[in-house]
Amino acid sequence: MSWNILTTEQELDTIREKSNAKPQVIFKHSTRCSISSVIKTRLEKTDTPDNIDFYYLDLLAYRSLSNKISQVFDVYHESPQILLIQNGECTFDESHLGIHMKDIIAAVK
Repeated sequence: MSWNILTTEQELDTIREKSNAKPQVIFKHSTRCSISSVIKTRLEKTDTPDNIDFYYLDLLAYRSLSNKISQVFDVYHESPQILLIQNGECTFDESHLGIHMKDIIAAVK
């Protein structure tokens, strides 16, 4: 898996814009959480679909950006958390051990 590293609020505008043509996924990862590490590894070991862009956010290093994501996409903050952005909106989110690539793929419209 090739992650796009998310570090700025301006990138959220880019993600929202790109989501009109191609689904965008944001993975909010806590580097101190063992469950988050398990999920990150699970995602990285799964075949990654070419029709989705994947973004990685180290939410401990970029806590304010994590909060902004919750506001912009109107989702409750959790960690680890996956958000699927399509047509400018979060159409699917999941957290903790509920995160599976097959569910992300199934949620793509």
